[in-house]
Amino acid sequence: MLTTDRYVKIMQLLEEKQSIKIQDAMEVTKASESTIRRDLTDLESQGKLVRIHGGATVLERKLQECSVKEKSTKNLQEKIKIAQVAANLVHEGDCLFLDAGTTTLQMIPYLKEKEVVVVTNGLSHVEALMQNGISTYLTGGYMKEKTGALVGVQAVQSIHHYRFDKCFLGANGFHVKLGYTTPDPEEAMVKKTAANHALQTYVLADQSKKSKISFAKVLDLQEATLITEELPQDEIKRFTKETSVKVAEQ
Repeated sequence: MLTTDRYVKIMQLLEEKQSIKIQDAMEVTKASESTIRRDLTDLESQGKLVRIHGGATVLERKLQECSVKEKSTKNLQEKIKIAQVAANLVHEGDCLFLDAGTTTLQMIPYLKEKEVVVVTNGLSHVEALMQNGISTYLTGGYMKEKTGALVGVQAVQSIHHYRFDKCFLGANGFHVKLGYTTPDPEEAMVKKTAANHALQTYVLADQSKKSKISFAKVLDLQEATLITEELPQDEIKRFTKETSVKVAEQ
């Protein structure tokens, strides 16, 4: 089968399934594993898909944003593992910023035994923080109905009153050259402001966010430590050239 024909078959399969494994592509194209790996790399470089461990997934639209309910059920086990790694970085007495992301939400149960103070712009985080007895400050701002995030001028202004030991952020995409991105410029500004007021900043993102690019830039890759899942060795090398990477083991 010609290369262009394989590309068509792979993209048709991806459109149908949204996420594919290398084995899936091998079956429909009758090509070898090494050929499919090369094809997926080429298609990713053309901006047609995103490579993930063992396969590929579709590109998201730059302005697309899922609701909290949709996000919270996606890749849940991966998010929990990443959240555990992040929580292990927190020390007794730390002042933290947790953004409104669903991965930072998973950190909260692991902070229960630590005497910390949390500032958050996530309304969905408040109940979990209360249930775990964690001292909490909520930013002001306008509530985004879809995600429960507080954004806008008031949210940004309130963050200026705090100084954080550590800032934990989610992102819709992380890219070697284009950094961390999110669909909403207002939410990007809240994240960036919190990072600018922290001694250390961490971005929590599972591998489905790898190489994805949303509309609004949050930070350059090197401005935060990336906490993610296990990635192929060549991918890890690409990212560690630009920033520190902490990996949640499988």
